[in-house]
Amino acid sequence: QVMEGEPFYHFSHRGTRQRALSRHWGWHMRLSRDPQVLWFEQQTVKKRSKRGTGVVPTDPWFPKQWYMNNDVHPDLNILTAWSRGYTGLGVVLTVLDDGLEKDHPDLAANYDPLASYDFNSNDPDPQPRYGDGDKNWHGTRCAGEVAAVANNGICGAGVAYNAKIGGVRMLDGSIMDIVEAQALSLQPQHIHIYSASWGPEDDGRTVDGPGVLAAAAFHRGVIQGRGGLGSIFIWASGNGGTNYDNCNCDGYTNSIYTVSVGSVLGDGHRPRYSESCPAILTTTYSSRTTSTVQIVTTDLHHRCTDKHTGTSASAPLAAGMVALALEANPALTWRDLQHLIIRASKPAHLQAEDWAENGVGRRVSHYYGYGLLDAGLLVQAATTWTGTRPQEKCSVQAVQLPRDIGSRLTISTDVSSCSESIRSLEHVQVQLSLSYSRRGDLVVALSSPMGTTSTLVTVRPYDTSQDGYKDWTFMSTHFWDENPKGIWTLRLENRGDDKNTGQLSSFTLHLHGTDEDMPARRSAATATDECLRRDEQGACEDCGSSLYTHHGSCLSYCPPRYYGRARSATPGDTARVCASCHPSCYTCQGASANNCTSCPSGRSFQDITHTCEHP
Repeated sequence: QVMEGEPFYHFSHRGTRQRALSRHWGWHMRLSRDPQVLWFEQQTVKKRSKRGTGVVPTDPWFPKQWYMNNDVHPDLNILTAWSRGYTGLGVVLTVLDDGLEKDHPDLAANYDPLASYDFNSNDPDPQPRYGDGDKNWHGTRCAGEVAAVANNGICGAGVAYNAKIGGVRMLDGSIMDIVEAQALSLQPQHIHIYSASWGPEDDGRTVDGPGVLAAAAFHRGVIQGRGGLGSIFIWASGNGGTNYDNCNCDGYTNSIYTVSVGSVLGDGHRPRYSESCPAILTTTYSSRTTSTVQIVTTDLHHRCTDKHTGTSASAPLAAGMVALALEANPALTWRDLQHLIIRASKPAHLQAEDWAENGVGRRVSHYYGYGLLDAGLLVQAATTWTGTRPQEKCSVQAVQLPRDIGSRLTISTDVSSCSESIRSLEHVQVQLSLSYSRRGDLVVALSSPMGTTSTLVTVRPYDTSQDGYKDWTFMSTHFWDENPKGIWTLRLENRGDDKNTGQLSSFTLHLHGTDEDMPARRSAATATDECLRRDEQGACEDCGSSLYTHHGSCLSYCPPRYYGRARSATPGDTARVCASCHPSCYTCQGASANNCTSCPSGRSFQDITHTCEHP
């Protein structure tokens, strides 16, 4: 495009990603040889932050966003990621759902038509269908969680509030394999992250996954998408908990190409709707029992809601956090991101009976994967991450002749042949064919040589099927980074009637991983202690000139109800502290009642006086 009133021209080409710092060789040569070009320079994105604005958004409903405003401990630690300057700029996401209200005032500025399509009506406009009780609100709510505009006086703020957001309308009509495949392969060189909260029925009796075309779309996405780094697919683990469903019977959630996200309540308890399975990698909040405020987001008819909930509310939060990580390091592959998510997830206060330590010392649960995702840790780990070596796959066929299952069947297999290529595991898959008189009574578990046991499928009381598993593939993330060398054991156990019978006709173990010794890499979680001086009680007194001292620790931002200022007026003292706002303010730039920049719920902001008044 022509620069207005300037003799400069801005050319763009597809060959380089926005953040590429190395020059594009071909264009560089052509321009340098062209006699009519006097000067040229490849433009790169520069980091700039507004001066004087705080990290905490001023949106009127941000005080309600308990999962990211420090109201619960720990929260998703979004503020730390924002304080480092990461807000999703340059990252493109799309929500595969029932449509997107693209003209919503809290979404419009971030809306990306190139990341959108309507596969139900076959047109480029993802606007949801209204009427019929207005039940097509889901996609608009999920999109707001990711990319609702911040600091615009409307609603709340998205996790990646500077990212571009699109919507794919696909669930408001008959869903076919080809529709799913088209949605999953929409604009794969433009869209970075696909967020989806759908799958087979969560009725506790279905075993189903992607068809031929959708499966090919996943595979092609990770190989070719995002310039060969791989499309990122974020998936909700499922809402079938009340039906005792298990997400390993859902081939979307248990694909190695999707990041499966579990749910937890604000108090650390498991929601009744949440499903468990070892394909779940990480967890975010989904709802709260202690108050009526759930997840805050955009709603149909330009409205706001604080009632969004369910596993489908958890996945978009994770998608937004992944967008922050991609801004921090755009060169991450789809596998790098799974490594980072595992390292940035923490068991914290998440309640489950099944927390167990795997062979590399990480605690993992079938309900939560590696725990609650921490955006601050995720972006910190992303900035220093060096890419993983190529993915290796090694398959071992462990059953040649059919075996009777009876009350229990144990199969052991030595995978020493794999230790040439795989030193550190990533995903482990078990591909089974078996017949059984009542499928839901069969529990399947896999144990690794390092002593980790992963329950691949639990009892599903509503699954009365006599079809068994026909070439079904289960997946577990619980052996991540373990060394696979040695004896693996598969256990099939009847938990139902003694009369149940069946045969295991085939069992193949698929190991994925790399030849690098991954545990030798230092964990990102052990951040260097940034405190310069502590008092006798161990509280920090000096955090240097770049961090704020707050309640005895060092923070990169001041939380809500505090503002950053110099500790003292002494010229040599560069220490900064978080000082309290006036009690009437939610965020502020000073201690008095007319220094407010936003207000707590129940007070309204006065533009002229910068005060918060009771309405």
